[in-house]
Amino acid sequence: MESWIDYHLPPDLVAQQPLANRADARLMVVDRRRGAIAHHHIRDLPRLLRPEDRLVMNDTKVLPAGLRGVRQWTGGRWQGLFLGRIESIDGKGTDWKLVCKTRGRLKAPEPIMLLDRENRETIRLWLIERLSAGQWRAHPESEADPMALLEAIGRVPLPPYIRGGRMVDADVQDYQTVFARNPGAVAAPTAGLHFTRLLLAALKNADIRFSSITLHVGMGTFRPIVVEDPAEHPMHHEWAEMTSTTAQELAATRAVGGRIVAVGTTVVRTLETAAAQPAQPASERSVPQGWSGDTNLFIRPPYSFQAIDMLLTNFHFPRTTLLLLVQAFGGSQLIREAYEEAIREEYRFYSYGDAMLIL
Repeated sequence: MESWIDYHLPPDLVAQQPLANRADARLMVVDRRRGAIAHHHIRDLPRLLRPEDRLVMNDTKVLPAGLRGVRQWTGGRWQGLFLGRIESIDGKGTDWKLVCKTRGRLKAPEPIMLLDRENRETIRLWLIERLSAGQWRAHPESEADPMALLEAIGRVPLPPYIRGGRMVDADVQDYQTVFARNPGAVAAPTAGLHFTRLLLAALKNADIRFSSITLHVGMGTFRPIVVEDPAEHPMHHEWAEMTSTTAQELAATRAVGGRIVAVGTTVVRTLETAAAQPAQPASERSVPQGWSGDTNLFIRPPYSFQAIDMLLTNFHFPRTTLLLLVQAFGGSQLIREAYEEAIREEYRFYSYGDAMLIL
């Protein structure tokens, strides 16, 4: 199956904010068996799906991981993105791992005065060691929990195609799913942004089931494919988990003929990674097992899917692994036609944009 990774998108089709009612977003339905494309809305999902189908959502919660500050020795502006905690050099505590950018060359150690969302000075952050892949080890002059600090001073880590990455107050809610509960992501699982509590209730009333997985979306999800052969692209790692409860729910859905509907590419990667784990001993197969760990599964054409039947996904950026995953599931030619039609019909693209449901 030949894949494609480039297309031209008129800039005015990049959504800069979500619709007032998320469920009013347009939904392109792509039927693989018939090779057909139809146009609906997210609010139509209760009648597009069948009783006993199961939607699987990513319950990761986006951290306010964006940091702003001033280089104390030069007065220059500084931007950072918190990626997680790592063991301190002396092994007696934890430091921060982050990426950052500024004018001029950073030197270790170097102090940064962090600014809150009102641009007021807060705490000093020391850049103490340059790590691999453009990352830094940093240490805040504070005993507060990192999550509490981020909640107090961090910014929503919007991708640069949304207002140049500049957040507004509404993004605190808009760039978070209504079912987010496990903090750890630096980007939203955007297919899940379409769901409202009213839509979830309507789906439940239609006897459509729900399960959750967790995949903490990392900055690598935005890394473009720059090599000529996509197979040579170094796939990023992300931490994911499928609990034994979810595994049992998926097995029960299969047993009654229901379909597994992945809400987003992060769910696909988690379920397919779990499905690829070594088989259980015969004595344990009666109880489906969960899985957790890092995944760098790179799904691209051709790929044999084991865990999902349908995919709800947003429209993705060119030259990304996400676009290749969608092609692997929907077929490269059909997905290309769908993208071309979405552009003609002026669908809204990317994180705050519209979606497609691939049957």
